[in-house]
Amino acid sequence: MGAVFRKSYTKPVPAGAERFTRKGERFVRWKDRKGKTRTAPLTVGEDGAERIVLESPCFVAKYRDGAGMVRVVPTGCRDETAARQVLADLEREAELIRSGVKTAAEAAAGQHQTKALQTHIDAYLTYLESAGACPEHRSERRRQLERIALECRFTRLADLDRSTLESWLARQTRAGMSARTRNSYLAAALAFCNWCADKNVRRLTGNPFDGIAKANEKADPRRQRRAMGESELLSLLAVARERPLLEALTVRKGKRKGERYAKVRPEVRERLEVLGRERALIYKTLVLTGLRKGELASLTLGQLHLGEAVPFVTLDAADEKNREGNDIPLREDLASDLRQWLSDKLERLQSEARERGEPIPARLPATTLVFNVPAKLCKILNRDLKVAGIAKRDERGRVLDVHALRHTFGTLLSKGGVAPRTAQAAMRHSKIDLTMSVYTDPKLLDVAGALDALPFLPLDGERTEQEAIRATGTDGEMVRTLAPTLAPTPDNSGESLSLSGKSFTDEPGFNPSGPVAVSGSAVKRKEPLTSAVNGSVGVGATGLEPVTPSLSSWCSSQLS
Repeated sequence: MGAVFRKSYTKPVPAGAERFTRKGERFVRWKDRKGKTRTAPLTVGEDGAERIVLESPCFVAKYRDGAGMVRVVPTGCRDETAARQVLADLEREAELIRSGVKTAAEAAAGQHQTKALQTHIDAYLTYLESAGACPEHRSERRRQLERIALECRFTRLADLDRSTLESWLARQTRAGMSARTRNSYLAAALAFCNWCADKNVRRLTGNPFDGIAKANEKADPRRQRRAMGESELLSLLAVARERPLLEALTVRKGKRKGERYAKVRPEVRERLEVLGRERALIYKTLVLTGLRKGELASLTLGQLHLGEAVPFVTLDAADEKNREGNDIPLREDLASDLRQWLSDKLERLQSEARERGEPIPARLPATTLVFNVPAKLCKILNRDLKVAGIAKRDERGRVLDVHALRHTFGTLLSKGGVAPRTAQAAMRHSKIDLTMSVYTDPKLLDVAGALDALPFLPLDGERTEQEAIRATGTDGEMVRTLAPTLAPTPDNSGESLSLSGKSFTDEPGFNPSGPVAVSGSAVKRKEPLTSAVNGSVGVGATGLEPVTPSLSSWCSSQLS
C-alpha cells in the first residue's frame, strides 16, 4: 500500500529567533516576513550548526509503479484527502500496466496530457537551446508554435488534432500565405510533436500531425532572384562608391534643386568617400566569395589570412548558416583590396588617437570588424540599383536583393566553366541540385555558344574547309578554362608545369620578359575597385579579373 506525507527539510535558524525547550525538545520561535509567529523544532546539521526542521506545504505520494519500482512523486495537494485521491489514481494506473492493459509509454504520456501546452513549448525550446540551435531559429520556432496554438485553440497536448491543423493551413493558403511559409509552419509543428513523442521524453505516444501533405513550393514561387551581369556589376560598384558624396553635394530645395554645388566640409567629404568605398567593397566581397550578409557582418580581422599563398577567410561555425565552419578562399585582387582597406582603417585609427592625445596603436585589434555592414543594406542596395539604372525586377518578375549577389556568385562560377562539384563546394551547399538549379541563372549562361562544341553532321557526308579546321582544332583558337583554387588544403605545396619531363621555363620559346600573370609578393598599392571608375585594369571573361593570355597561348602552341 502507498502512503502520503509531507517531506521534511532543514534551514538555517532565522536571525533573532528565540530558542526554548518544550517537553525536553528544543524549539525555535520567530516571525516571518508577514509578521506571523512561527515555531519549528531545532536540530544540528552535519556541519555542527543549528538548523530548524520544516515540512513541505504539499503532500507527496509514495507507491510502487507498474515495473515494481518504488516512486515518490509530488501530488501538488495541500489537503491530505485530495493527496490520497491522487495516490489512488497512481496505484490504479500501475495496476493497469502490470496487467498489460496499458503500456509504460502510454502511462508516461498520460501524465502530460492535462498540462498547459505553453509548458511543453518552453521545454522544447530549452531542448533546442541545449542542442545548439541559434537564437534566430529558436525565436522563429516559438513564434510559429505559439501562433498555431492560439489560432487553432490548442491549450493542452490532448487538444492537438490533425484535421484542425489542416483546416488552419488551408485557410492561410486561401488568405495568401506562400507554399514555402506554409511548409515552414508545418515543419515547426511536426518537429515539436516528434520531440514530444521521443522515447526519452514520452509526452506523446505518437505524432498527431503525421500524414499532413506539404505544399508544392515549385508551383507557388513568391520570391525568385536573378543574377547580375558583368556590366550591371561594374555600374553597381561605381554608383556605390560615388553615391554617398554625390548625395551630400546635391541641393535638396530651392530653384537649383538637384544640382551638385552644395558645400561639404573636408572631414565630411573624407568620411563619405570612405563610406562609399566600404559599400563597394562589401558588394564586391559578396559577389566574389558567396558569403551571406550575416556571415560577412560577423567577420573580424582575426579571421582573415591575407598573407598565405592562397589568401582565405576562416568562417566560424557559430556564424555560418549550416553551423559547420569553413575556409573561404579569396582571389588575389580581392585580398589586395582588403589589405589596403585594413591599412587605411589603421591609419584613421592612429590619426584619431593622435588627435585625442592617446597612445597610438601599432596594429588593429584581432576583434575589429572587417566591415560595418548596415542593418538596412537591402534598402541601400535598392537606392544604388535605382541610381545605376538597374531594374529591381526583371520581365519575369525576378528580383535583385542582397542575397541575389550570392546567386550572382554561383552563376559566374558556372558561366566561367567551373565544374559543378567544385561550384557546389564553393557555394557550401549540401546538394548539388541546389547549386545548379536555384543558384545558377540560365539566362546568363552561353547556351548558344555551347552548341559549337557539338560535332558537325553534314547530310552529304562532306565537310567544308572551315568545318574541317574547326573539327581538328587547328584554327588557333584553343579555349582552356582554368578554375581557381576554391578551398585551401593543409598541404598546398606547388609543382612546376612540365612538358616531356622539362619545366616550361626551359623551353626555347619561353620569354621571361613577357607578361607574367602571378606575383610572388603581396601588392601594397591602393588599387581601384572597378575598371569602370578608373579604366586601368583589363576585364576578363567574368568582368572581375585581369586577362592572362600569355600562358594559355604558349601552352597551346607547345601542345600543337
